[in-house]
Amino acid sequence: MEELKSLYQTADWKQEKHVPVIEIPDLIVKDEFFAVEVTIGKEIAHPNETKHHIRWIDVYFKPDDAKVPHQIGKAEFTAHGESVEGPDTSSIYTHHRVSLSFKTKISGTILASSYCNIHGLWQNSEKINF
Repeated sequence: MEELKSLYQTADWKQEKHVPVIEIPDLIVKDEFFAVEVTIGKEIAHPNETKHHIRWIDVYFKPDDAKVPHQIGKAEFTAHGESVEGPDTSSIYTHHRVSLSFKTKISGTILASSYCNIHGLWQNSEKINF
């Protein structure tokens, strides 16, 4: 049986345009809201056109020693230049970036995944310690 986890790819985001880049503050205070930003193509721009685009970004937080993560956000990007006149004929485009905030009392890991319509599933993570 093929498993979904085997389809996720990862790499250094500075050299691979598909990897989600997770940005959080250097100092996070326990039980206070903090900003999380996830982007695709931060160092190397990812195309956003009808034939090649990022479809979605999903963000989770997995507390240390927890079996199941908590989904903290999801964004779908549905405007890539297509229109009734055909591919790349519209002036409407979304950008593959998610900004959210959340708080926690426990250390854990922020996990982000994304989907490119040509190159598949990608993932990255960022540890939070108090």
